[in-house]
Amino acid sequence: MSLDSELLDIMRKIVVCSNDIDLSKKTENTVFLLFVEESQGSAGGRIGGAGFRRIGRISCFHISEVGVEKIFETSDDMKISKFEIPLSAVAMDIKLSDGVSKVVQGIVDDDLVKTYLALIH
Repeated sequence: MSLDSELLDIMRKIVVCSNDIDLSKKTENTVFLLFVEESQGSAGGRIGGAGFRRIGRISCFHISEVGVEKIFETSDDMKISKFEIPLSAVAMDIKLSDGVSKVVQGIVDDDLVKTYLALIH
């Protein structure tokens, strides 16, 4: 799947990237997508802390002038358990390859991206 397709996927996800996402410009960036599986009793904002969020799959893409390349993907619970879920993720505007804007839940945090990259290498 392409990065555009995964960003448009209706499954809840948390985006963690090193820079703002503008796929129409192919600006250097690393983007992690943490796909969230909601438990029963967990509605969007986890009302009163009920339920929990669990990451079911992680994908990572590297964006450069040359293009977009998927460099990592896993659904392995042991690997996923090593990734810290960013609790500070907020609504974030991104731009897809065709210039269309979209709002996703995420965070721009170069240090966290570096931590994630160390886990996959």
